[in-house]
Amino acid sequence: MPDHQNKPSRALLRIPLFRLLAINLAIGTCAAAILVGGLLWLNPGHLRELIFADNSPGIALALLLASFLITFGSAAMGSAIMAQGRKEDSGKGGGKSGGRGSRLAVQEVTQRPRAS
Repeated sequence: MPDHQNKPSRALLRIPLFRLLAINLAIGTCAAAILVGGLLWLNPGHLRELIFADNSPGIALALLLASFLITFGSAAMGSAIMAQGRKEDSGKGGGKSGGRGSRLAVQEVTQRPRAS
């Protein structure tokens, strides 16, 4: 029966949008973990000493990590969703401002007649 329990998670990973969001959430999670590790290592404003001097440093670390995880995870997922409308660049833009790769995608919108 373990195969039956894995089926829904495998089915979710076959959906391209869900897979895109999961990958970008993982990227945001890695960025958050690296940032929290860097903050603890660099110890700005004696942050590490303040956290570990508390009676329960795990709660402070969990709150710090969770807030960064929510921030960076949602930023990575949002940027991936917003980049979906762009057409793929053929390499002619060259990274210049105003080049072909820096334009936003245009979507045609049809006007609906107003009901009066």
